[in-house]
Order: sequence, then C-alpha cells, then structure tokens
Amino acid sequence: MGCRDVHAATVLAFLSGTASVAGLLAAVLLPNWRQMRLYTFNKNERNVTVYTGLWIKCARFDGSRDCVIYDPQWYTAVDQLDLRVLQFALPLSMLTAVSALFLCLIGMCNTAFVSTVPNIKLAKCLVNSAGCHLVAGLLFLLACAICLTPSIWVIFYNNYLNRKYEPVFSFDISVFIAIASAGGLFFTSVMLFLWYCACKSLPSPFWQPLYSHAPSMHSYASQPYSARSRLSAIEIDIPVVTHAS
Repeated sequence: MGCRDVHAATVLAFLSGTASVAGLLAAVLLPNWRQMRLYTFNKNERNVTVYTGLWIKCARFDGSRDCVIYDPQWYTAVDQLDLRVLQFALPLSMLTAVSALFLCLIGMCNTAFVSTVPNIKLAKCLVNSAGCHLVAGLLFLLACAICLTPSIWVIFYNNYLNRKYEPVFSFDISVFIAIASAGGLFFTSVMLFLWYCACKSLPSPFWQPLYSHAPSMHSYASQPYSARSRLSAIEIDIPVVTHAS
C-alpha cells in the first residue's frame, strides 16, 4: 500500500467521519439529553416528563407527543453545568471534525487526480497527501476527546442531581448518540493512522500537509550535465575513417 494509492482505508475513514459528524449534529439538535419524571398521586392527572436538550426544553404528559410546555429560549437560561459545557464542546467538536474531513478529502483528491510528476514551478503549492491524512487523523482524535469527555460527564452529573434532589433524573438518547459519534471519530482517526504507518513511499517533508521546498524535484528532472556527458560519450565512440592519398 503506497501513499500515492487511494486505499479502501482512507475511503472508509472518510465515510466513518461523515457519519460521525451527522451523529453529532443529531445529538446537538435533539432535545433528549436529560429526562425529569414528575409523578402525581391524583388519579385524574397524568404524570409529566420534562425533556431537556441543549437549546430547548419540552414537557409532555404520558402518552402524548405534544409539548404542554415548550421553551425555545432554554439555551439562554441553562442552569445545569454539564449541558452548558456541551453547548460549547459539541459545536467545537463538529467544527474540528469538519476541518479534518476537508483535509481528508483534499488528500484523496490529490492522490486520485494529481499527476505523479509535479510541475517544478508549482512545487511550493503541492499538497502532500500523506501529510493531509496525518493531520486529519490528529484532528479527528481531538474532536473525539472534545465530544467524549463532556458526554460521559453527563452520566455522572445525572447521578449527582439524583443524590442532591430526588431520583427523578435520567439521561436520554442524545448521550448515547454523542458517545457513539465519538467512537466513530476515534475509529476514523485509527484508520488514518494505520494507513499512514503502512505507507512505504513517504514524501519529504513527510509530516507537513504542504511542501515547503522542492528538493524532491531532483528525482523527477534529470540534470543537464549528465545528459551532456552521455552525448559526449556517444560522440567519442564514433569511429573516424580517413582516406589515404
């Protein structure tokens, strides 16, 4: 497996990263980070479940899909520290992952469509595919850490709320979606790192996404002096015939 081949590992990593970003977007938008169950002892009333998200809050009666109370301004008055941290962490994780996807796409497009013999005049602008994938893998790993840490903290903070008040709090499906998306980002990072480590023809400088100089161009262009030397050798080997008078 060479650095100049579009390998299945890079394609799978790109698809996995795209799915993980989509999962993060769903976790950010869904109002299902925490549930609070409110019970009533009145037989004429129904229990109420309060669904808390990062941006909105919705209260529903049991057996109903309509929100009795809908608060679209919840994001400005969040009083739970873990959700407030997630309001900043998840968009930052998504931005980091999208940047990594962009770098990964640049590396694959460069591998697929750019000629193997580069133009010497454009050497300083050439994109290093291996460097793009390496930096993308690091960004995916960073996005995973930014997403996973506060998502797991929600579980522990939920237990803290139950001890402080009453055991009416429970974490909802968005927590699982965020953790699964973080796992997808980690898998994407591992795939890119494995591809990079398996590369045998690493360009120079191998760790940069952009070339800073063009010393490697000597491997593509032959030296004029050597060409002249070969011509000289041919001329010397030509026999000279003289006519005797």
